[in-house]
Amino acid sequence: MIMTAAIHLALAILTLALVMTAIRVIIGPTLADRVLALDQLVSTAIGFIAVIAVKTGFELYVDIALALALVGFLATAAFARYIYIRGRGEDQP
Repeated sequence: MIMTAAIHLALAILTLALVMTAIRVIIGPTLADRVLALDQLVSTAIGFIAVIAVKTGFELYVDIALALALVGFLATAAFARYIYIRGRGEDQP
């Protein structure tokens, strides 16, 4: 009973975080704000997957969350490099 209530509360909080982060992606004033918001979306999705893994007891979801975390990290690093190169100018190596 307590576990079910905690799972529903966690999903509600994660949904609120997802909505607030999606708003930041849409209205973020700079590209860096949008990149950080996308990284936060990945983290929130990992939270959703973890809560669903606890709810269902299916341990494969943890592996999926780990893979998503690795891909999210690589995407954030790639966006950061893009922002860095864009700030330096396109003609420089």
